[in-house]
Amino acid sequence: MMFNNIHVNPTMATLLESSKISPRPGGSPESVPLVFFDMLWYGFAANQSVLFFDFPCSKPHFLDTIVPQLKQSLSLTLTYFLPLAGNIIHPLNPAEKPVLRYRSADSVDLTVAESDADFRYLTGNQQRNCDEFYALVPLLPRAVASETEVSCPVLAIQVTLFPGKGLAIGIVTHHAIADASTVVSFIQAWGLVNRIGPDTENRVGTDLAESNLLPSFARELATDLNGLDSLYWDLIIKECCPVEPPPPVALPTNKVRATFEVRADEIEALKEFALARGAAAHLSSFTVVCALFWTCAARASGGDVAGDEVEFFGFTVDCRGRLRPPLPANYFGNCVVLAMAELRHGEVRGAEGFVAAARAIGAAVKESAGGEKGVLEGAEDWPAEYAGLIGKRQFGVAGSPRFDFYAVDFGWGKPEKFEPLFIDGGNSISLCKSRFFEGGVEIGLSKPKDEMESYANVFSEFLNDLMG
Repeated sequence: MMFNNIHVNPTMATLLESSKISPRPGGSPESVPLVFFDMLWYGFAANQSVLFFDFPCSKPHFLDTIVPQLKQSLSLTLTYFLPLAGNIIHPLNPAEKPVLRYRSADSVDLTVAESDADFRYLTGNQQRNCDEFYALVPLLPRAVASETEVSCPVLAIQVTLFPGKGLAIGIVTHHAIADASTVVSFIQAWGLVNRIGPDTENRVGTDLAESNLLPSFARELATDLNGLDSLYWDLIIKECCPVEPPPPVALPTNKVRATFEVRADEIEALKEFALARGAAAHLSSFTVVCALFWTCAARASGGDVAGDEVEFFGFTVDCRGRLRPPLPANYFGNCVVLAMAELRHGEVRGAEGFVAAARAIGAAVKESAGGEKGVLEGAEDWPAEYAGLIGKRQFGVAGSPRFDFYAVDFGWGKPEKFEPLFIDGGNSISLCKSRFFEGGVEIGLSKPKDEMESYANVFSEFLNDLMG
């Protein structure tokens, strides 16, 4: 039995070829268990994103040189990230648990396409139609079911040529196999292998190791912590049983996307502003940038929300260094949990809203360290807590100022633009390092057009007032 994808990409790209890329023989491991951290994201939408490169080339050069190099380097890179070429195996026997498994016949779908869309328009920071980006990303292949299990692919890639202008690499991953830290490492590793040349196979492993890009598949320290693997697997079987691939974003989105830059000097001014008013819980760049967004979003809402309505700001906390004992920084998979700050709408919207938001987010970061059980304290109650948030006013953030998509280098220079499509389906922003401003942060936002314009006005006014 196969499950059909119901999403059709816009007709903005022409298919040139499709292929399946297998890892080179000899990689390991062949199978890793899905643990609690992966199960948290089991039913979430797949992560779709696009990297644009300002690298003008002709169609013949693209097909004869660029694409063959990308295929060879992808094959070699997958040898070190072997599970990405495999499948999530969802057992139909509730007594068994899911695994991420690779077999020698498995591969990654690679789509090659050509687009006549406006490259400069797509790579700008201004408002752009969200729907126009979905021609540049693939869908995950369909899941296949047998009598005993459902097999779900976890990675697909599309490379698109804008003749004489540039290239785009679109990637989609199943959320249950990797968090952003792992995905960024994979993309950087693929870029490194492509840049140095796949023919230099003997030095690839050394170069990846020296660049801290070799993944660690050791899951002994992350398996069934506090009995959570068994607990969450029972919840998936009984409540969700998501045997189909995560649903794609429905089109049309009726949204526009825009990118907002916060420079290093503005981040320092935000910290100083909050510190001077007593918000000293945890004043990282992440804290103040998130507080800035939350405040602007509240003020941009107009008078449509009651002042006493409680709203929530959610974000993920990397647990690799917070577990006892800690996991290696290059741990492959998901290792993040959700944290939540809450305030009344009137508090966030008010004159001291930014300080209140910074204080609340900072406190939530601090509390995420947990008590005697550490970061996982109370995890058995999280499903009920999440369910209680349904229908509430919520904001969220994906990514982090430490994620540097602009460090990816395939040999064509650093990316012109990173676009996270996964924010289109909810009320979240994305964060990553700025391309143009050292120490700065990019905020990716997706909203209906009228809401975007209101937010953009509030954002500009806030920073202009802050900087004098």
